[in-house]
Amino acid sequence: MSAKHPAADLQPTLRDYESRARALLSADRSAYFFGGAADQQTLAANQKAFSELELLPRVLRDLRGGSTRLTLLGESLSHPILVAPVAYQKLVHPDGEAAMAMGAAAQDAAMVLSSQSSIDAAVVRAASPGCNWFQLYWGPSRDANRALVQRVADLGFAAIVLTVDAPVQGARDNEARTGFQLPPDIAAVNLADMPAAQFAPLAPSESILFDRVAHITPRWSEVEWLCRKSPLPVIVKGVVHPADARQAIDAGAGAIIVSNHGGRTLDTMPATIRLLPAVAKAVDGAVPVLMDGGIRRGTDVLKALALGATAALAGRLPVAGLTVAGAAGVSHVLRLLRDELEIAMMLTGCASLDQITPDIIYRNE
Repeated sequence: MSAKHPAADLQPTLRDYESRARALLSADRSAYFFGGAADQQTLAANQKAFSELELLPRVLRDLRGGSTRLTLLGESLSHPILVAPVAYQKLVHPDGEAAMAMGAAAQDAAMVLSSQSSIDAAVVRAASPGCNWFQLYWGPSRDANRALVQRVADLGFAAIVLTVDAPVQGARDNEARTGFQLPPDIAAVNLADMPAAQFAPLAPSESILFDRVAHITPRWSEVEWLCRKSPLPVIVKGVVHPADARQAIDAGAGAIIVSNHGGRTLDTMPATIRLLPAVAKAVDGAVPVLMDGGIRRGTDVLKALALGATAALAGRLPVAGLTVAGAAGVSHVLRLLRDELEIAMMLTGCASLDQITPDIIYRNE
């Protein structure tokens, strides 16, 4: 079980939030939120790749009137740090996603609500209208998918984030070792009306994945259909190959999120930050390109923007804040991230986001 979450337990640094959260959570819940797939090589690579990128400062520039503001999909944002979708947040705090939304709102941060949220989307929206993107995993019924999208549109959400990189769950060794399972009082409440896939008994020669699951997983035709039918712009999350990025644009995507699912699906994938530049080059400004995976510092956000991202999403750090101190912890984590981003911008001579270019990345050539 998770511990209590007094605001007085605010931590001094981002690293302290994650270590404190791990100490508070049971081993199985820590494995779920902070672990990765298989040998966790991609999980580790996401952070290691950021640390291997070095920054090259510029000095004596005019930084008066600097700002982290940007416009994303027509919306003005105070900064380019978004809260990534994370499932079942009541596992770490009794107010779950509602507390996450309140903490994000306190820092004027946009938030993506997981379709596997443990709090109803209407309740989360009431807690904070800043929670305005809704993540969708494709379900087996087009009608049910469309109904869910219409419901969240009616609630005031502004975009759909279609996650396409997890047609099946990764091999979660740490979760298996610690016996992770959802307790009976926590569920994906927004999916209550989504029909579950029903499978007859397998023949000895059949594969549950290739012969059954593969027949109900989405393909590009479903993405095209959703982009046509959705009342909201569709953001495709989980694109890491330049050819897939171009296909997403052709399908009608309004934006792309470069992501390896936080190292939770296919282990031994490269770090997201290493995949970002090629995708950004392929997109060539046609739509915004965002990224997630490995964001632990404000300098990580700066490096992502320098290599082609419009904005970056953080998931595990806000969860750590939620675990430690509820909405206040989320707010403090996001404030620390933004403060670190602004410090890094000033020290590299960037007064605005459009001044953050690849030139601030040191290349030993």
